[in-house]
Amino acid sequence: MAFLLLLLTLTACAASPQDLSGKMFTFPQETNTARVILTPSPIQELRAVTVCHKSFTDLKRDHALFSLATQTYTNAFMIQWDETKKEVQPHIGDKKTEYRGQDYKPNMWHSVCTTWDSASGLVQLWFDGQPSMRKYVSFGAIRGSPIIILGQEQDTHGGGFDLKQCFVGMMSDVHMWDYTLSPCEMQKYVDDLNFTPGNVLNWRAMEFQIIDRVLIEDKLMTCH
Repeated sequence: MAFLLLLLTLTACAASPQDLSGKMFTFPQETNTARVILTPSPIQELRAVTVCHKSFTDLKRDHALFSLATQTYTNAFMIQWDETKKEVQPHIGDKKTEYRGQDYKPNMWHSVCTTWDSASGLVQLWFDGQPSMRKYVSFGAIRGSPIIILGQEQDTHGGGFDLKQCFVGMMSDVHMWDYTLSPCEMQKYVDDLNFTPGNVLNWRAMEFQIIDRVLIEDKLMTCH
């Protein structure tokens, strides 16, 4: 039974969309191989993006939270935590923005949403439902064949993983939209109310492939 569970863990994939409501991906160890590849809905280009996820970790080093790479840009849309500078760093088209002052405590769930609109060039971070200031990034559109990965940071299109950038912990409620969410929709997501699910990535109808040791478990919640 244990061997069967391990085999499923190493090779699991959802060939058809799977409802992951109430579930989480658990990344239980530091590795440069374990990852989840997410299959987005067909897209020609992205001129605006919102990515939201919820994560739980005790890492005290840099780590990637979301990695979207194309053939042209390895950090076409990437979110990472920089432990040295204590900041969340969204990357858009290989250009970095920096957000400081987030209360990124270990061993608790955090909600991280990032928006970007090519028309205005503005990037904004929403951390645990609190908006940051908007910052400017000059970038036209995300084009090509995106590869979206949880658990690792891509330094090449679909590869180039670094052990010291991997994510260890739990991740849930990953959604991606091809537009910027309104503040009200953002708050609904944070509070897990009746929000509009992502139209590029939808946690309630997700196609994905698990590589190496990543578990699908019931989402860790505290009892009251």
